[in-house]
Amino acid sequence: MSTQFPPVEPYAHGLLDVGDGNRIYWETSGDPDGKPALCVHGGPGGGGRRGGRSLFDPAVYRIVLFDQRGCGESRPHASDPAVSLDHNTTEHLIADMERLREHLGIERWLLYGGSWGSTLILAYAERYPERVSEIVIAGVTTTRPEETDWLYHGVGRLLPGPWEAFRDALPEADRGGNLVAAYNRLINSTDEAVRIKAARDWCAWEDAVIAHEALGTPGAYSGKPDDALMAFVRICAHYFANDAWLDDGQLLRDAGRLAGIPAVLIHGRLDLASPLNTAWELAKAWPDAELKVLDDSGHTGSPAMRNAILEATERFGRRGR
Repeated sequence: MSTQFPPVEPYAHGLLDVGDGNRIYWETSGDPDGKPALCVHGGPGGGGRRGGRSLFDPAVYRIVLFDQRGCGESRPHASDPAVSLDHNTTEHLIADMERLREHLGIERWLLYGGSWGSTLILAYAERYPERVSEIVIAGVTTTRPEETDWLYHGVGRLLPGPWEAFRDALPEADRGGNLVAAYNRLINSTDEAVRIKAARDWCAWEDAVIAHEALGTPGAYSGKPDDALMAFVRICAHYFANDAWLDDGQLLRDAGRLAGIPAVLIHGRLDLASPLNTAWELAKAWPDAELKVLDDSGHTGSPAMRNAILEATERFGRRGR
């Protein structure tokens, strides 16, 4: 298969009250009686990409999308500096996914996502393996400290100019330490100008990494609308400064809990943001997972990656529920 499915519109959507004053946006499309599949977006704070619907046959799947706390169409929105992120952690997001499953009356669902979505999928599946039928991940991450350190420090050895600009946008006293923690402080400043500059500087670095990948798209992050950009950086820095509230290596350590869940792990060999080693280690720890390494792909994907996703959803669609 080489083409995505035609666009479909949701037949139902809403805002689900998940507690702590948060309401998360959700939508369903495709066949109401079809095989349930949940699309888990990246970021964190990236908001659901509605194009995810086109990766599933709408005649086979009941396609569920949602926006994680504080972003997309969920409310309140993290672009508002008055909105606290105290109740926005990995544990909260796992609970939100489970509450959404119960709300929609779904027994088990396929999980699809990549990048930060990979981390959240694995965290949820290791907590609730009995609720997961299959997993498809395109761009494997587990948000270990070494992965975050690579993205915001290590990869700077390959892109010294953009990385020095990212570092030097910080106060001089913060340039030799944890850059993510320093940006987390700036993005929550009481000074609006400081917050805006921090968000733009963060996204300029993210853009530089992506733009230098195979088939990378310049301006992928900086081109977001202002509110979406601010929420993305606030939530990203919040999670990464706290190691996503996961023990170092936790998701690889607990991969045995995924036994019996069929999976396809798709990863680009040219992924600058998330090197291949994490996908490799996960596949070794999870015998039910098939690893597909794509030589022409980076973090933002490629036609080959899209085709691999479509092949996986088509194959799992034939398995039924």
